[in-house]
Amino acid sequence: MTLTSAETTDGALLEGRGQKLIKSASIGERAAAQALVEEETILARENVQRALGLLDVPSWSEVRWEGLMGRVYGLGLDEEQQAFLGLVLSMVGIGHVPLAAVSDLGERRLAVMLRAVARLAGNNTLAVGTRI
Repeated sequence: MTLTSAETTDGALLEGRGQKLIKSASIGERAAAQALVEEETILARENVQRALGLLDVPSWSEVRWEGLMGRVYGLGLDEEQQAFLGLVLSMVGIGHVPLAAVSDLGERRLAVMLRAVARLAGNNTLAVGTRI
């Protein structure tokens, strides 16, 4: 499959915004930011990027996690994406999603969440391809 220039540009923009999200996150927020970047589909949505403040013109701005929390149910996410996003937001202390929500996640998102929890606990040794 060959990517069009628009798809290549969109991919580069998303990667740049993902890196901006990780760099601008506080230490406590970094695991959540990395989880969103790894998950890919949620962060690829323009309304999610806007809610987080990633579409702002300044090259450095604060991540607006609260802005995202207020819009979770209006973002057009499916149930699994909502569960994943709820768990990510819980990692930064916003919202009250029970850990039991992991039962709503597919294998790929569950692996991303497990790595994020390990990072949150201070274990940064799990590689992206690590099977848990």
